[in-house]
Amino acid sequence: MRPRVGHIQFINCFPLYYGLIQNRVLLDMELRKGTPKELNQMLADNLLDLAPIPSIEYARHFRELVLLPDISVSCDGEVMSIVLVSKVPIERLDGRRVALTNTSATSQVLLRILLARRYKAAPEYFVSPPRLGSMLMEADAALLIGDEALRAHYELRGQANVYDLGREWKDWTGQAMVFAVWAVRREYWQRFPQQVLAVKRALTESMHLSLQNLPDVAAKAAEWEVFSPEYLQQYFTSLRFDFDRRQQEGLLTYYREAVNIGALDEVPALEFVGDTP
Repeated sequence: MRPRVGHIQFINCFPLYYGLIQNRVLLDMELRKGTPKELNQMLADNLLDLAPIPSIEYARHFRELVLLPDISVSCDGEVMSIVLVSKVPIERLDGRRVALTNTSATSQVLLRILLARRYKAAPEYFVSPPRLGSMLMEADAALLIGDEALRAHYELRGQANVYDLGREWKDWTGQAMVFAVWAVRREYWQRFPQQVLAVKRALTESMHLSLQNLPDVAAKAAEWEVFSPEYLQQYFTSLRFDFDRRQQEGLLTYYREAVNIGALDEVPALEFVGDTP
């Protein structure tokens, strides 16, 4: 039986999808698309065996999951696709209404950490579908992720109150930020280690191929989007897809800060797939 593998329906995972096509390995897996939130639920419901999920969700379910090494969706500074659009400067959001996109929990917690710990602000939060216009009709600021955030970043560049949360995190902590990790159901890893290792190899080889051919990847992605190839190449370059010690340290800092604001009960161990279960 082919492993059931999740695929995020955001532009930030297009390089991975491109590489899988070029390497002709899609027939070796059953690919299922969804938002980070949807993929996390599918993994929990045993509808997927492996998936990229919000990094906060690994922390909430780490006893049932293990991580794939060497692959993540991260940044070490500007990320471009996680933004807060605000009617007022960010330091004036205390007591104001802030709309949070309903598509990913990691960025919701990241914003809450930054506002509470960096800006000493306690806004009134509510969750909303990711439509900027309607969000700002009800709120003073709106958190967007993924393609909606990238469009806002593209269209509102240069405006004063558009905040890149990757940059905000880097400026505050000096560390990388990990938005999504690749998680495997622990039970599946124990039963089918060779299938898991084969998917891991396919994903890492796919990513390496894409990073070596970013101009072509960006040009292909631009065929389906409003963005120019140059803008998408800039975006893909701003992302990090590896999962080295620097990203791991940044992720653990994020988990500690999530505990500090009550978004997590404990800091999880980072347990990775090895050569054997």
